[in-house]
Amino acid sequence: MLGPRLKTMEFWMRLTPVALSVAIALGTMASAGSSQRPDDVIDQRSMALVQEAQTQTAASHYNEAIDLLETALAVDPRNRAAYIALGRVAQAQRLPGKAIGYYGDALRIEPNDQAALAAQGEAYVQRGAVERARGNLTRLRTLCGNSCASADQLAAAIERGPPPEALAASRPEPATPPANPPRRN
Repeated sequence: MLGPRLKTMEFWMRLTPVALSVAIALGTMASAGSSQRPDDVIDQRSMALVQEAQTQTAASHYNEAIDLLETALAVDPRNRAAYIALGRVAQAQRLPGKAIGYYGDALRIEPNDQAALAAQGEAYVQRGAVERARGNLTRLRTLCGNSCASADQLAAAIERGPPPEALAASRPEPATPPANPPRRN
């Protein structure tokens, strides 16, 4: 028969590896959870870069604004404001197709982002895709009701219609008569 001291020692020897394993597992889970931010919290450095880029955009320094916005996205790829600002820069450069893509990136992060929906709708109008813009307007009206500034702004853009260059690009070229018509005998 083992003495009481030996039984206690055996108990602790059997329990120690299990206790250490549990402690390591709990410590690992706690450290992984504390280093992550919630999805709605954007890195402040990224937001500061977006604000600086908006200043550059207002001054028509588009290349500098693009560099700042790409840096903002490198700092925090969940920054929807950076994608929307990139779209605005693309629209200012008369690149509505590129702008639509940036707004789409913002909408992949948050499908109900009203600013992105309105801006994408405006880019659709700029490109000449008025029906798609109406789809964005319908979605905006569903999200924010009839008295929504972004929906009213998009409705006004749709009312104005696409710019003349978009209309000209969508029209088929008129058939030109051949230079030398064939002779009849």
